[in-house]
Amino acid sequence: MEKIKLIIDNREVSVPKSTTILKAAREIGIDIPTLCYFELEGLNIHNKPGGCRICVVEVEGRRNLAPACVTECLEGMVVKTNSIRVLNSRRTVLELILSDHPADCLVCAKSGNCELQNLAVRFGVREIPFQGEQSCYKVEVSPSIVRDMNKCVMCRRCETVCNDFQTVGALSAIERGFASVVSTAFNQKLSYSNCTFCGQCVAVCPVGALVEVDHTPKIIRAIADEKKTVVVQVAPAVRVALGEEFGMKPGSIVTGKLTAALKALGFNYVFDTDWSADLTIMEEGTELIDRITKFLKGDKEVKLPLLTSCCPAWVNFFEYHFPELKEIPSTAKSPQQMFGAIAKNYFADKIGIKREDMIVVSVMPCLAKKYECAREEFKTNGNPDVDYSISTRELAALIKQANIDFNSLENVAFDSPLGESSGAAVIFGTTGGVIEAAVRTAYEVITKKPLPKIDFTELRGLEGVRAATIDVDGLKLNIGIAHGLSNARKLLNEIKEGKSQFHAIEVMACPGGCIDGGGQPLHHGNSDIIKARWEAIYEADRNMPIRKSHENPSILAIYKEFLGEPCGHKSHELLHTHYFDKAKVIEIKLD
Repeated sequence: MEKIKLIIDNREVSVPKSTTILKAAREIGIDIPTLCYFELEGLNIHNKPGGCRICVVEVEGRRNLAPACVTECLEGMVVKTNSIRVLNSRRTVLELILSDHPADCLVCAKSGNCELQNLAVRFGVREIPFQGEQSCYKVEVSPSIVRDMNKCVMCRRCETVCNDFQTVGALSAIERGFASVVSTAFNQKLSYSNCTFCGQCVAVCPVGALVEVDHTPKIIRAIADEKKTVVVQVAPAVRVALGEEFGMKPGSIVTGKLTAALKALGFNYVFDTDWSADLTIMEEGTELIDRITKFLKGDKEVKLPLLTSCCPAWVNFFEYHFPELKEIPSTAKSPQQMFGAIAKNYFADKIGIKREDMIVVSVMPCLAKKYECAREEFKTNGNPDVDYSISTRELAALIKQANIDFNSLENVAFDSPLGESSGAAVIFGTTGGVIEAAVRTAYEVITKKPLPKIDFTELRGLEGVRAATIDVDGLKLNIGIAHGLSNARKLLNEIKEGKSQFHAIEVMACPGGCIDGGGQPLHHGNSDIIKARWEAIYEADRNMPIRKSHENPSILAIYKEFLGEPCGHKSHELLHTHYFDKAKVIEIKLD
């Protein structure tokens, strides 16, 4: 690759041709402030920057200041990032942005983690010299996301991730001049739009314009209510990310401390969503085996490829964009909803309480889980199987509010019987994990032989679309994997066109899967953090004594005692669902 040399702040740097000034400066440790810029290397997420002008620099021989995030380096270029002219321009731009921004930092959900607030501190802005018209938009609260466009700084990161990475198209810039803002079509509610509630817009928003709906106050009230039994479940991806909120290095596995913290908060029972992930494999794996068996026998009506159904943002996506394919996905509920169904229809009876007196809380890396537990089909006489879902970030904030010293907590095990799980369940937290877990079980059920290997590394990776053929004792099982809804769209279009050769396809909406869900600790574009979480998921799997879902004694016991058999009458009633044509958008009613 052709290299060029330039000077930045009197330091020579050699970079590949077409490198931006911003990247070149970062290579030699020079920090140029940014606001609209966002990039997640390796996962194909790139904002279209250059709008905010916070990153301007002075280029020798150029009359105007240049935005470093979009200006490419040239041979012999001389750049100043810290001249008085540059500093004055950045400060002026920042003051203008702040002049139309609410000054409610004390009560803003992003306070302390707001990039605009950080810039104000960095530049020492203590007063706003510009006074003028203020934006005035109504704050919208959807099932998952709070949208306050009064705080929008028009960085358009949310628009990029929604349109380019997810290809959802729910958000776009509208109007011109002072009235310009990022919004939905016709400024309709998110609930009425094609928003999937994946939360990636929240994850990249630098300010408080997009934040998650906070359920922690309701959970505190529920725990304080002596008439209620409050049960909590924890998703696999949470345990490899929560530690970041307490100063631990990315990828730290904090399962035992997490359990201890939840017990210290006062939850009556602390269970593991990994348990219901194993349950999901029993149901979804049985469904996959049934479809393949019928296909091999010549059944022309069988629906292949089977699509995984664990990710509610992905489910929402195909309901809206591909309703004609709604008979193809597995009918198995997500692990969150399976857990809720078992907790309220089995465990509540086991401990002698009514389902209405049990509150089920989930801790999830995902904001779409808030939307999922609010869906009407997951309620019985108005009582939801899962009452509240909180993000990893919300749990971290709750632990800090309770003044719990997370780092000093001793490891505590999950409660029984809904806490035992396998390594197959842990890998649900990353792209490729669900289908690998299914293959581990499907192989042994189909062949009646032990696996020749436990790790299907050919199903792993962070490429957006992956394909692998698994040899199941002579049966060639073609597997497709996609993370990011733009990649899912490619595979679904192949199915529509009759070109798909896959028997099963796993889809996760978020980059890297649940490890980078919309509710995870913010990483501000650091792809090394995603890789560290990804590696930790597989480390947790390797450390488990049981690594196949169908060998989990607790799962076997509940089938024997309560459910009967996988995909049987009882399990189908409690653990399976159906899908809708979301061309007719469903409005979720909030309390």
